[in-house]
Formats: sequence, C-alpha cells, structure tokens
Amino acid sequence: MSSTFIGRRLRLSIFGQSHSEAIGMTLDGLPAGLPVDTEALQAFLNRRAPGQNDWSTPRREADRPEFLAGLKDGCTCGAPLTAVIRNTNTRPRDYSKLKITPRPGHADYTAEVKFGGFQDFSGGGHFSGRLTAPLCVAGGILRQALAVRGITVDARIWELAGIRDEGAFESSVAEKSFPVVDDAAGEQMRLAIQSARAEGDSVGGIIECVVRGLPPGVGEPMFDGLENQIARLVFAVPAVKGVEFGAGFRAARMRGSEHNDAFCVNAGRVETVTNHAGGILGGISNGMPLVFRAAIKPTPSIARAQQSVNLKTLSPETLTVEGRHDPCIVPRAVPVLEAAAAVAVYDMII
Repeated sequence: MSSTFIGRRLRLSIFGQSHSEAIGMTLDGLPAGLPVDTEALQAFLNRRAPGQNDWSTPRREADRPEFLAGLKDGCTCGAPLTAVIRNTNTRPRDYSKLKITPRPGHADYTAEVKFGGFQDFSGGGHFSGRLTAPLCVAGGILRQALAVRGITVDARIWELAGIRDEGAFESSVAEKSFPVVDDAAGEQMRLAIQSARAEGDSVGGIIECVVRGLPPGVGEPMFDGLENQIARLVFAVPAVKGVEFGAGFRAARMRGSEHNDAFCVNAGRVETVTNHAGGILGGISNGMPLVFRAAIKPTPSIARAQQSVNLKTLSPETLTVEGRHDPCIVPRAVPVLEAAAAVAVYDMII
C-alpha cells in the first residue's frame, strides 16, 4: 500500500492496525548522529495516549516505543529508524457487527468496497486514530531535531464545541493537562465534553499550531510549498476535515488593504507588521511564525443509535456502536498536529 509512505527527502512509513499485535513507523533518510531523548519523547507520546482522563477513551495503552533499528547509543546511526508500539488492551469482539453493518462517519464502508472484505475492521483497522501514535513517534523525534535549530512547534485547542480560547498563544501549553491558554475557557470546554458524553454524543473543535523560529526561504513554489506539505501530513490524521493558514477562510471576507501584511525592519530583520499570511508567501516561509489551524470532526463512534444498512441484504438497519471511544478527540489530537507539522517542516529543511 504505497499510500502509507510520505516524504520528499525523508520517507515515513506507518504500519499496523488498531487491534493488531503492534503498530509502528519507519523513518528513512535521517542524518546519522541525531540525538534522541527517549524520555522527552515518551512525555510527548503521553500527551496523546488514551485512558488518562474523563475526556478520553477508557482504553489504556502505555504507548512505549520499542526501537528495533536505526538508533545506537541514543543517536541515529544513518540506518532507517524503526519503532513499534505494542497493542496490549485490544477487544476486537466489540467490532464483530461492522463487517456487515458499517458505522456512519467511519471508513468501514469505503474500506469494504476498496479491499473486498479482507480488511481488519476491528477498531477501524489501519484507518484508526490509533495509527497517530507512531506518527507521534516520528514527529516527536523531529520536533526535538527542530528545537536544536531553534525552531519550536506548539499547538493548542483554539476552539471546542463552539467555545473559543481567546488567549494570546505566545508559548507552549504542553505542560497543561488541558492544552489551552485561557483556563476558564478550557473549563467550559471540558463541561461541553461531559455534557455530550452524558447524552451519548460527541463534539469536535479546531486546533491551532504555530511554528516559531523558522527562517525565511524554506519551501518551494507550486506543488512543494510549505502549505502543501503540511496539509498533506495533517490530513493523514483521520479526524481532520479542514486546514487553513494564517487568516485562512477569513481572508475571503477581507479587502486587500486589510489582508496584506505590511513589511518593516526590526533589529535588522525584515518582518511584517501583521501575520495574516501565516508566515508563508508563495509556498515559502517569510520568517514570521508559521500559523495554521485544523478542523477536527466530532468522534463518529457515539452511544446513540444511528441509521445504517446491512451490506448483505441492502436493507436499513439501526446500529448501536459498542467499544471504547473518546467523546472528543480534540485534546489528544493537539500533539498529533505538532507531530505532523514537525515531520513536514523537517522534511523541507533537511
């Protein structure tokens, strides 16, 4: 399946299924001698790991990567870097109905059409958000590599269930259990998640990611622009339904005189007074913070009965989804978007 590979100079492969023995990644093209802080990487993975709070799925997984190749004495050795994460808390029996009755909002039906009934549909199989764990292994390592160059990649919940975090996003919120700037807004968001869960439903939101310290000149015009590469990685996250850069869709409601970022000189550096472009012009970084946002859909697996069809009889059928699911995937997706951005940006500057 060639679609599991991505990258220009780097080559990233993600493998495994939600309830298979393991999931993992191979990252090829890394320079030798790149230090990897495995403790910091584990802390990064813990931000995405399931079963840690009341807004997450009760499925518990340690998400501890085992490096099989490419790492020696704490540094990359030039060989392809491969790591696996063991799946230890699987319950494929929860998904026995799905081969015949697909879940609305999931890839059950399209996977059945594409692979002729041979796919692993337990927990969504290879289409599951579980596969974002190995993406975070790759992204967590490259996030460290970017930090050495003075480039930081940070994300926060910008909006959830219609509630906006209006705080100025000037530094990382990674140390917070709920990644927002305004904790009062975060409390309202948590209450909205609890309310949706109590009603057997789910909510979605918007994540904002900022890359700071990226020098001007990174990227290419046309097909290999920074927006292109980041968007491609971000859309690999199953819950993402939209991506915007800078002012994004708001730019369509602005005049040119409002949207254009005036140039200025600050301490001998060319900068812009505003940043409606999100740090990118013509697919190339301009030295300002790179800003993008991604829309995350509500978790499609909900406790409410939903209308589906029986694929054998082609008759209507009511489906009640079983298993363990997040009432909101947004908080756990924050480090995933950081990982996706780190992979894309490092691939452009290596």
